[in-house]
Amino acid sequence: MPTYVATPTSVTSRWHVIDAEGKVLGRVASHAARLLQGKHKATYTPFIDTGDHVIIVNASKVKLTGNKETQKMYRRHSGYAGGLREERADVVRQKQPVRMMEEAVRGMLPKSKLGDAMYRKVKVYAGATHPHQAQQPSQCEVA
Repeated sequence: MPTYVATPTSVTSRWHVIDAEGKVLGRVASHAARLLQGKHKATYTPFIDTGDHVIIVNASKVKLTGNKETQKMYRRHSGYAGGLREERADVVRQKQPVRMMEEAVRGMLPKSKLGDAMYRKVKVYAGATHPHQAQQPSQCEVA
């Protein structure tokens, strides 16, 4: 019996909604990354984008464990000498609540062109509403 290998034309993509309110950041991000990669499907193929689209709502209400709210640093660099900018997690949550979730999900995806394609399929919103009702997404529960 030959091994099944998915092709880009045979892949069907669904939409999932994850409510991050009161959930731990890493658990939500790892669940989203798993859905984006398609590892929850029997047709998973490592070199084909078999993943689904993921919508994450209430990203501003995600929970950080321990002292991460005051100790975790988010860094970005402008590319110029002395261009490193650092902000604590509580400051990032106030200014850009979506950034925390986006960076967590991005860090759990492959660092390749395929990973970039997977990352484009995640939509993160700070509030409870999203404009993707036409896709009829299914509600997804995170442990």
